[in-house]
Amino acid sequence: MTTDASRPRIGFMFDRDRRPEELAGFAATVEELGADDLWVVEDLGWTGAISAATVALAATRTLRVGIGIAPVALRNPAVLAMELATVARIYPERLVAGLGHGVTAWMRQVGAAPASPLSRLGESIVATRGLLAGETVTLHGREVTIDGVKLVHPPAVVPPIVTGVVRPKSLELSGRVADGTIVAEGNGPDELRAATAHIARGRATGDRPAHELIVFAYLHVGDDPAKAAAETGEMVAGQAEWLGVPQEELFTLIGPAADIPAKVAALHAAGAATVVLRPLGADPDTQARTALEALRIA
Repeated sequence: MTTDASRPRIGFMFDRDRRPEELAGFAATVEELGADDLWVVEDLGWTGAISAATVALAATRTLRVGIGIAPVALRNPAVLAMELATVARIYPERLVAGLGHGVTAWMRQVGAAPASPLSRLGESIVATRGLLAGETVTLHGREVTIDGVKLVHPPAVVPPIVTGVVRPKSLELSGRVADGTIVAEGNGPDELRAATAHIARGRATGDRPAHELIVFAYLHVGDDPAKAAAETGEMVAGQAEWLGVPQEELFTLIGPAADIPAKVAALHAAGAATVVLRPLGADPDTQARTALEALRIA
């Protein structure tokens, strides 16, 4: 899909419950269909996002691949920068590094919960970007210690570092130190505008030249509400509980194909530069194809 200022980039998520051996085929399919992005997930016990991103990049030629998201509590910034640098050198300008706090309960399960998640995220981004830029990095922070480390093989082009965060202080931090922010599934135009206000406060005191707003959205194309509820209900209910809102208030692309263009346009009008669709239910390839067809004819 060709994008311009009048429409957002369109991407698809490779769902965490799908088998890893399906990733290369799905990435190739969505690229062939005309998508701009593919995003992979890193949740504890599922798959590693950097290895998954590498698989997707190797299976495609032009697709941008995003990590959404790697928890910084699990990763030393030096090791993270080494991994990202290798991928970014081999696939320049096609990788987006998404970082986040990580789910607190999961971080506790592996003994990695930081005393200050906000400090850990901010310090990790600063250290990782400096290393990727080829700098000798020394940082003695509250959560991160790097003492005179420099990458031997930094990438020619530093990949953008974006955050997947939710709360106001984290959004403000993202605006200050990150190149973009991922907004979680279920958030609609009103929530995007509220998030953008927090991000803008951070940007006012930061030094990043641009900031990409990336929105994840559930996708299920069909005209049968009962079937849609059966295939999406559990996931949607869990997300509503996590966000602390009634299920009926979640913003989704669950419904007829004809509704997709207007909903994507609404997200774009609220500031979304990229909309990443997360197909739910059976046959994600057909879901992706139908969504892109609906957007092309709009």
